[in-house]
Amino acid sequence: MDRLMRTVQNVESRSDRRKRRNRQALIDAGYEVMAKKGIDAATMSEICELADVGLGTVYNYFASKDELAMYVMEQVMERLAQRIEAVTNNFTDPGQVYAFGIRNVMKAATTDQRWRWLLRRSEVIAGAMYRVMGPYAIRDIRQAVAAGRYHTEDPALAWRQATHAIVGFSLAVCDKDILPGKMDEAVVNLLGMVGVSRAEAWDLAKRPCPELPGE
Repeated sequence: MDRLMRTVQNVESRSDRRKRRNRQALIDAGYEVMAKKGIDAATMSEICELADVGLGTVYNYFASKDELAMYVMEQVMERLAQRIEAVTNNFTDPGQVYAFGIRNVMKAATTDQRWRWLLRRSEVIAGAMYRVMGPYAIRDIRQAVAAGRYHTEDPALAWRQATHAIVGFSLAVCDKDILPGKMDEAVVNLLGMVGVSRAEAWDLAKRPCPELPGE
Protein backbone atom coordinates (compact mmCIF):
# COMPACT_ATOMS: atom_id res chain seq x y z
CA MET A 1 0.00 0.00 0.00
CA ASP A 2 2.81 2.39 0.92
CA ARG A 3 4.57 1.59 -2.35
CA LEU A 4 1.34 2.31 -4.27
CA MET A 5 0.93 5.65 -2.48
CA ARG A 6 4.52 6.63 -3.26
CA THR A 7 3.96 5.70 -6.92
CA VAL A 8 0.81 7.85 -7.09
CA GLN A 9 2.65 10.77 -5.48
CA ASN A 10 5.52 10.43 -7.96
CA VAL A 11 3.11 10.36 -10.90
CA GLU A 12 1.36 13.47 -9.58
CA SER A 13 4.71 15.15 -9.10
CA ARG A 14 5.70 14.44 -12.72
CA SER A 15 2.33 15.74 -13.85
CA ASP A 16 2.82 18.93 -11.87
CA ARG A 17 6.28 19.39 -13.35
CA ARG A 18 4.91 18.95 -16.86
CA LYS A 19 2.20 21.52 -16.18
CA ARG A 20 4.76 24.00 -14.87
CA ARG A 21 6.97 23.45 -17.92
CA ASN A 22 4.05 23.93 -20.31
CA ARG A 23 2.86 27.01 -18.46
CA GLN A 24 6.31 28.59 -18.52
CA ALA A 25 6.75 27.62 -22.18
CA LEU A 26 3.55 29.51 -23.01
CA ILE A 27 4.73 32.57 -21.07
CA ASP A 28 8.12 32.47 -22.84
CA ALA A 29 6.47 32.06 -26.24
CA GLY A 30 4.04 34.88 -25.47
CA TYR A 31 6.99 37.05 -24.42
CA GLU A 32 8.61 36.52 -27.83
CA VAL A 33 5.52 36.72 -30.04
CA MET A 34 4.05 39.74 -28.26
CA ALA A 35 7.38 41.57 -28.46
CA LYS A 36 7.28 41.24 -32.25
CA LYS A 37 3.60 41.80 -32.94
CA GLY A 38 2.14 43.47 -29.90
CA ILE A 39 -0.37 41.87 -27.58
CA ASP A 40 -3.47 42.61 -29.63
CA ALA A 41 -2.07 41.13 -32.85
CA ALA A 42 -0.55 38.03 -31.22
CA THR A 43 -2.71 34.91 -31.45
CA MET A 44 -2.95 32.00 -29.06
CA SER A 45 -2.42 29.68 -32.03
CA GLU A 46 1.05 31.01 -32.87
CA ILE A 47 1.99 31.22 -29.19
CA CYS A 48 1.00 27.57 -28.71
CA GLU A 49 2.91 26.54 -31.81
CA LEU A 50 6.09 28.24 -30.61
CA ALA A 51 5.64 26.77 -27.12
CA ASP A 52 4.90 23.32 -28.57
CA VAL A 53 1.73 23.14 -26.48
CA GLY A 54 -1.55 21.95 -27.94
CA LEU A 55 -4.03 24.73 -28.70
CA GLY A 56 -6.78 22.64 -27.19
CA THR A 57 -5.03 22.54 -23.81
CA VAL A 58 -3.82 26.13 -23.51
CA TYR A 59 -6.92 27.14 -21.56
CA ASN A 60 -5.99 24.60 -18.90
CA TYR A 61 -3.22 27.06 -18.02
CA PHE A 62 -4.70 30.48 -18.79
CA ALA A 63 -8.33 31.54 -18.90
CA SER A 64 -7.73 33.98 -21.78
CA LYS A 65 -5.07 35.68 -23.86
CA ASP A 66 -5.40 38.71 -21.58
CA GLU A 67 -4.50 36.58 -18.56
CA LEU A 68 -1.48 35.16 -20.39
CA ALA A 69 -0.50 38.70 -21.40
CA MET A 70 -0.47 39.78 -17.76
CA TYR A 71 1.96 37.01 -16.88
CA VAL A 72 4.05 37.95 -19.90
CA MET A 73 4.13 41.56 -18.70
CA GLU A 74 5.29 40.48 -15.26
CA GLN A 75 8.14 38.59 -16.93
CA VAL A 76 8.89 41.64 -19.09
CA MET A 77 9.14 43.77 -15.96
CA GLU A 78 11.29 41.28 -14.07
CA ARG A 79 13.73 40.95 -16.95
CA LEU A 80 13.85 44.71 -17.42
CA ALA A 81 14.69 45.11 -13.73
CA GLN A 82 17.50 42.57 -14.10
CA ARG A 83 18.86 44.30 -17.21
CA ILE A 84 18.83 47.65 -15.38
CA GLU A 85 20.63 46.06 -12.45
CA ALA A 86 23.32 44.64 -14.76
CA VAL A 87 24.22 48.25 -15.63
CA THR A 88 23.70 49.95 -12.27
CA ASN A 89 25.86 47.38 -10.46
CA ASN A 90 28.77 49.38 -11.89
CA PHE A 91 27.54 52.76 -10.60
CA THR A 92 29.36 54.33 -7.68
CA ASP A 93 26.75 56.98 -6.84
CA PRO A 94 23.70 55.45 -5.10
CA GLY A 95 21.65 58.43 -6.23
CA GLN A 96 22.20 57.57 -9.87
CA VAL A 97 20.85 54.01 -9.61
CA TYR A 98 17.15 54.78 -9.12
CA ALA A 99 17.33 57.71 -11.56
CA PHE A 100 18.69 55.40 -14.26
CA GLY A 101 16.06 52.79 -13.44
CA ILE A 102 13.01 55.03 -13.70
CA ARG A 103 14.30 56.49 -16.97
CA ASN A 104 14.58 53.04 -18.50
CA VAL A 105 11.16 52.00 -17.26
CA MET A 106 9.68 55.04 -19.01
CA LYS A 107 11.68 54.29 -22.15
CA ALA A 108 10.32 50.75 -22.19
CA ALA A 109 6.75 51.87 -21.50
CA THR A 110 6.83 54.33 -24.42
CA THR A 111 8.58 52.11 -26.99
CA ASP A 112 7.75 48.46 -26.24
CA GLN A 113 4.45 47.28 -27.75
CA ARG A 114 3.86 44.95 -24.83
CA TRP A 115 3.81 47.85 -22.36
CA ARG A 116 1.50 49.98 -24.49
CA TRP A 117 -1.26 47.38 -24.28
CA LEU A 118 -1.56 47.95 -20.54
CA LEU A 119 -1.05 51.71 -20.24
CA ARG A 120 -4.77 52.43 -20.41
CA ARG A 121 -5.35 50.04 -17.55
CA SER A 122 -3.34 52.22 -15.22
CA GLU A 123 -4.32 50.55 -11.95
CA VAL A 124 -3.36 47.14 -13.35
CA ILE A 125 0.04 48.06 -14.77
CA ALA A 126 0.93 50.30 -11.82
CA GLY A 127 0.08 47.48 -9.43
CA ALA A 128 2.20 45.03 -11.42
CA MET A 129 5.11 47.49 -11.48
CA TYR A 130 4.88 48.00 -7.74
CA ARG A 131 4.80 44.27 -7.07
CA VAL A 132 7.39 43.04 -9.60
CA MET A 133 9.86 45.92 -9.76
CA GLY A 134 9.32 47.14 -6.22
CA PRO A 135 11.96 44.94 -4.56
CA TYR A 136 14.59 46.55 -6.81
CA ALA A 137 13.31 50.14 -6.74
CA ILE A 138 12.58 50.28 -3.00
CA ARG A 139 16.00 48.80 -2.23
CA ASP A 140 17.67 51.40 -4.47
CA ILE A 141 15.79 54.25 -2.80
CA ARG A 142 16.73 52.95 0.66
CA GLN A 143 20.39 52.71 -0.30
CA ALA A 144 20.34 56.26 -1.63
CA VAL A 145 18.68 57.44 1.60
CA ALA A 146 21.34 55.67 3.65
CA ALA A 147 24.02 57.40 1.59
CA GLY A 148 22.42 60.79 2.18
CA ARG A 149 21.52 61.24 -1.49
CA TYR A 150 17.73 60.93 -1.08
CA HIS A 151 15.48 62.14 1.72
CA THR A 152 12.23 60.23 2.13
CA GLU A 153 10.73 58.54 5.16
CA ASP A 154 8.82 55.88 3.23
CA PRO A 155 10.61 54.45 0.16
CA ALA A 156 7.74 52.00 -0.49
CA LEU A 157 5.22 54.84 -0.63
CA ALA A 158 7.52 56.84 -2.90
CA TRP A 159 7.74 53.91 -5.32
CA ARG A 160 3.98 53.31 -5.23
CA GLN A 161 3.39 56.95 -6.20
CA ALA A 162 6.12 56.77 -8.84
CA THR A 163 4.48 53.83 -10.62
CA HIS A 164 1.34 55.87 -11.27
CA ALA A 165 3.37 58.89 -12.37
CA ILE A 166 5.38 56.73 -14.78
CA VAL A 167 2.20 55.29 -16.29
CA GLY A 168 0.67 58.76 -16.67
CA PHE A 169 3.75 60.19 -18.37
CA SER A 170 4.16 57.18 -20.66
CA LEU A 171 0.52 57.21 -21.74
CA ALA A 172 0.73 60.94 -22.51
CA VAL A 173 3.83 60.33 -24.66
CA CYS A 174 2.12 57.49 -26.52
CA ASP A 175 -0.93 59.70 -27.09
CA LYS A 176 1.39 62.49 -28.33
CA ASP A 177 0.18 64.83 -25.59
CA ILE A 178 3.76 65.13 -24.28
CA LEU A 179 6.95 65.02 -26.33
CA PRO A 180 9.41 62.19 -25.60
CA GLY A 181 12.03 64.89 -25.06
CA LYS A 182 10.30 65.74 -21.78
CA MET A 183 11.70 62.56 -20.23
CA ASP A 184 14.56 64.39 -18.50
CA GLU A 185 12.06 66.65 -16.75
CA ALA A 186 9.93 63.64 -15.83
CA VAL A 187 12.97 62.04 -14.20
CA VAL A 188 13.64 65.28 -12.31
CA ASN A 189 10.04 65.39 -11.06
CA LEU A 190 10.19 61.76 -9.92
CA LEU A 191 13.43 62.39 -8.08
CA GLY A 192 11.74 65.27 -6.31
CA MET A 193 9.36 62.70 -4.83
CA VAL A 194 12.30 61.11 -3.00
CA GLY A 195 13.60 64.41 -1.65
CA VAL A 196 16.21 65.35 -4.26
CA SER A 197 16.63 69.06 -4.95
CA ARG A 198 15.94 70.16 -8.52
CA ALA A 199 19.56 71.12 -9.10
CA GLU A 200 20.79 67.69 -7.98
CA ALA A 201 17.97 65.98 -9.87
CA TRP A 202 18.90 67.73 -13.11
CA ASP A 203 22.51 66.67 -12.59
CA LEU A 204 21.38 63.04 -12.26
CA ALA A 205 18.98 63.27 -15.19
CA LYS A 206 21.64 64.66 -17.53
CA ARG A 207 24.28 62.03 -16.78
CA PRO A 208 25.25 59.57 -19.54
CA CYS A 209 22.75 56.74 -19.87
CA PRO A 210 24.46 53.48 -20.84
CA GLU A 211 22.58 51.06 -23.06
CA LEU A 212 20.92 48.08 -21.43
CA PRO A 213 22.07 44.57 -22.34
CA GLY A 214 19.82 42.77 -24.79
CA GLU A 215 16.85 40.72 -23.69
